[in-house]
Amino acid sequence: MTVIYIDTLFVLNFIVNYLLLLASAKVTGEAISRVRLVLAAAAGGAYAVAVFLPGLGFLTHPAVKVAAAALMVLIAFPFTRSLLRLSLVFFGVSFAFAGAVLAVGLILGSGGTERGVFYLPVELRVLLPAVAASYLLINLVFRRAARHGGKSRDLAPLSVRIGEKSAHLTALVDTGNTLADPVSNAPVIISELAPLRPILPPRVAAVLTEDGLRRPVDVMEALAQLGEAGRFRLIPYQAVGVECGLLLVFRADEITLGRETRKGGLVALSPTRLSDGGAWSALAGEPCRQ
Repeated sequence: MTVIYIDTLFVLNFIVNYLLLLASAKVTGEAISRVRLVLAAAAGGAYAVAVFLPGLGFLTHPAVKVAAAALMVLIAFPFTRSLLRLSLVFFGVSFAFAGAVLAVGLILGSGGTERGVFYLPVELRVLLPAVAASYLLINLVFRRAARHGGKSRDLAPLSVRIGEKSAHLTALVDTGNTLADPVSNAPVIISELAPLRPILPPRVAAVLTEDGLRRPVDVMEALAQLGEAGRFRLIPYQAVGVECGLLLVFRADEITLGRETRKGGLVALSPTRLSDGGAWSALAGEPCRQ
């Protein structure tokens, strides 16, 4: 009979779950919150421990396992708009990871799972390097195979701050995006409205709608009547099928794109969704472009 050590069981599954969620986020280009990843991984570790508690054998049912995995994804990425896609990638990475860790177990002469959860009765100093190597290999393979119309390295976390409120989203860094303020030549990031609505002043948020953004001049007049036009401006743009259009732009207090932070950055509000798959909700030029 295999002796299960609860502390080892929890730590091992916590580490594996964290790496699986991290790999899934990198493959899909999802914005990463380390705190949420830790909470989700801890929930997965607690589930692994609960499986072995008396009277909780029903937790090994496949439907419960799927529900537990889906709950982990929800905890890690509560604001994702591509939950199904992210969940499928998570399951795919998990299957590949399971095969890699099971192979390590066979090499070490130990079983890889107990009751459907990871458990290898070996010393952590031996196991952790093996798990890390498996993660790097699986992450490399999946990132090469991932598609979103480009490579995952084109995606970067974006933070937009107004006052004390910040919005966190994922931006596609596209060198073809040359949108800039015609007066200052400052680069302009294009974003969907929904992720930024919570940080806008309530009176401004009430005026802004995706349909209204198709008529930016009218929106600008409404903001002026409210005395809220100081942060906003209109800038011209050209796109396929649009010879000369206008976008409503606001000046944020601070913008962080990847590792670059810029005070007073400009953000244009798009009247339409930018990504069909929902992997990103903002479009930026090169982070270093001034």
